[in-house]
Formats: sequence, structure tokens, C-alpha cells
Amino acid sequence: MAHMAEKFLLSRLSRTGFLILLAITVFAAIQREPVTAVTAIVGAGLVFTSNAFHPGRFRQPWPAIHRLLFVALLLLLFTSLWTGPRSLTHWLYVAPLVGFALLPVAWSAGITVLIAIMAIFASHWSGGIPERHQLISALLLTIMLSGLLVFLREYKSRQLAPLRRTDELTQAASREYLSADLHKEIQRSEREGTDMSVIMIGLDTHLSDSNPDADIRSILPRIGRYLHSQLRDFDTYYRVADLQFLIILPGIATTEAATLAETIRRGLSTLLASHQLDLTVSAGIAGLNIGDNADSLQQSAANALRRAQQQGGNRAQSYSTWSHTSPAARTEETGGPLS
Repeated sequence: MAHMAEKFLLSRLSRTGFLILLAITVFAAIQREPVTAVTAIVGAGLVFTSNAFHPGRFRQPWPAIHRLLFVALLLLLFTSLWTGPRSLTHWLYVAPLVGFALLPVAWSAGITVLIAIMAIFASHWSGGIPERHQLISALLLTIMLSGLLVFLREYKSRQLAPLRRTDELTQAASREYLSADLHKEIQRSEREGTDMSVIMIGLDTHLSDSNPDADIRSILPRIGRYLHSQLRDFDTYYRVADLQFLIILPGIATTEAATLAETIRRGLSTLLASHQLDLTVSAGIAGLNIGDNADSLQQSAANALRRAQQQGGNRAQSYSTWSHTSPAARTEETGGPLS
């Protein structure tokens, strides 16, 4: 709920800022101040291309346009230090905050230092600015406050990390709790004499790449929401790798889990295709057998997923299909995707 409230607040603030910048653009055009008008419209474009303004802005080319507009805004603000209008130089105060919100900390810190150096240099050589000392002191104070906010954000993130039960990007349960939760479900299944299965879902791309493309990472929140919509209230799913999820299904036999895995696999493929991502999805299914523990059950599902991907991907593979059946049946059942 707190996460949803934060997104709602950011969306409202971004739309309000967008309207204010448009109003400034019109007013500056009426006052015949072209540099201010152009800067305001670039700022409005920066807000318009952000994820806070519209959730669909995660797809290309929006992120690239977003960064280009930020660079254009910085160039316009740097130009105003020498050419004016003088009131535009005060917009530099928000540049560090925008930079830290948009870019990695290392890049935003470098840009902030550059902004400070350029402002000091410009005010030193522009003797006609009576408020140059106030400008520099206010800018340095803004930079200090930006650094403090970034420090508090990182400190909060690190302090809450051990307590976080879900992955922020996909809303999947945290991987740190997977073994303990799976162990509890295995004990419950053995105690009550019920079936239990796990499914490991993986995207068939960048199998040896630990840093997936931005387009793939941007679709992960929608993948998480889709998985949530397909599962029962007491089923749980975990993000075990960048492009892999593990689902725990209490009370479901391997054959039923295989049917569900194929349904999820096809649904995810359709979702990816709707976002112009030429990717396929594979699934590995493993049922609980006598003597299994949390580690062995995870490994069985991982082995089944690996075999499905080795066979070309875009298929669901049950662990029992190729490890507990005869060679003839194994050849027949692993010939393609489950249907």
C-alpha cells in the first residue's frame, strides 16, 4: 500500500509540474524570452517522458529521449550563466536533484560537481551579477541537501533490505526466504500426505549474461504481476535470478503443475510479444518425491528448466519425464512443448 501511495503521489506531482512548466513556456513566449521558453518546454518534456508521468515510459525510445532532454536542459542552464536571463540561472538548483533521481549515483555526482565548477567560474567572470555570491552559496547548499537526501535514501534501502519480503521490481517473494519457506511447505506436505510441486520459469535469452538488457529488465514488473494473477492466494513465487522465477504449488501433483506451467509459459510469451520483445519462455517442473528436501527440489526444477532450454527453449519440461521414465517414453515426451 505504501508503494502504491508513493507512485500515486509522484504521478500527481509530475502532472502538476508538467502543467506549471507549460504555463511558464507560454508566459516566457509572451514576454519574448526565448531561452526561458525553450528551457521550460525542455523541462516539460523531461517530465512527460518520465515513468512517474506514465507507467509505459519504461520502453524504448522513452528512456533515451529522457536522458537527451536532461542533457539539453543542462546545456541551456549552463548557457544562461553567461548569456542570461539571470533568473534562469536559479533553475540550476534543481539540476542536482533531477540528476540523482535520473542517473546512477556516480554519474549524478560527477554532473553535480561539474555544475558547481561551472557556476563558480561563470559568476567569477561575470562581474555584473550583484547576487553572484548568493547564487553560489544557494547552489552549494542545494548540492549539500541533495547529497543528504541521497545518503538517507541509500541508508534506508540498506537498513530495510533484511526485512523486505518482496522484490521491489517484480513484487515476488525475496529469494532469501525461499529455502525456509520451501522447507516448511515440504514438511506440511509430508505431514498431511498431500502432493506438492514447484515450477521454475525462465526467459530464453542471455542465458550466460548476468546483466540483461534494459528492455528486458523493464518488462519484469509486468511479468511479476502476470504471475501473481495466475496463482492461488496461498501459492508463492520467488525471483531466483534476473530472468528466472520459482513457484511453490502446495497440494498440486506434477501433471497438474505441468499444465499450469504451460499456461503460464504461453501467457508470458504473449505478454512479451505484445511489448515487441522477441523472446521465448521455458519452464521446469518438479514434484515432491520421498527423500526430497528444499535444496534437492529446487535443483530438480532447475535441471528440468536447463534441459528445456538446451532442447531449444520455448517449452515446458517435467523433471520426472526424463529422469524417472523409460528411454522410449522419454524420447516421446521430450519432443516439443507441452500442450
